[in-house]
Amino acid sequence: MENNFWIALITSSLAAIVTSTGIYTIRNYVDWGQRNSTYFVCFAAGVLISASFLHIVPKSLAMNANASTFLLLGFFGLHLFNRFITAFVCEKDPEKQQYGIGLIPMIGIGFHSLIDGVVYSVTFQVSIFTGFLATAGMVLHEFPEGIITYLLLLRGGFKEKKAMVMAFVAAALTTPLGMLISYPVIRGVSDTALGALLSLSAGALIYVGATHLLPQAEQEHKRYSLVALGGGVLVAAIIVLSKS
Repeated sequence: MENNFWIALITSSLAAIVTSTGIYTIRNYVDWGQRNSTYFVCFAAGVLISASFLHIVPKSLAMNANASTFLLLGFFGLHLFNRFITAFVCEKDPEKQQYGIGLIPMIGIGFHSLIDGVVYSVTFQVSIFTGFLATAGMVLHEFPEGIITYLLLLRGGFKEKKAMVMAFVAAALTTPLGMLISYPVIRGVSDTALGALLSLSAGALIYVGATHLLPQAEQEHKRYSLVALGGGVLVAAIIVLSKS
């Protein structure tokens, strides 16, 4: 299990590096980043949703008979949190409204990235294969997440340097931090509790893929977005079937 800790730390740190690369890319190569971010989003959505339904959900059901309940809680829990964060945008105060355009989504993304770190702890505690399968989709969606966080902060009126630092802290640094905080707790739980946590994680991953990434990609109407989505589904299916 000691090896699992280091693998989880390395992969969560890799996620932070990919997010940081997205921030750097959009700041220095704006045109390229905006042209191709949709493809990263579609591919990541395909991997996340497929990996969840084909492997993570069945695995959690085998570990916990009530896993489907936790799956639902994970999905709607993240949805309610996003609604809760959105409710803090103050429309009555013009000064706060401008910052709210970037600041409120940044808080939501920061919390989501912290939860990503917990997902690394849970999935790698179950098995290295489960961890890598979740990582495949999670790392890929970090790149556009870094781009989106930075652009929203700029749109909210923050200066470029400040927006870059804030985006790095919220979207990148929180992932390995979430893993480090949660791993000692996750390590001591029973298989039944681990199955519940795994199912919660699957619900969160499905929510991110189905209601956050896909709708965002559909708004862009890129020519090869379906190809990128299909590629993500295919990669996840091949990985799962090769393990069976």
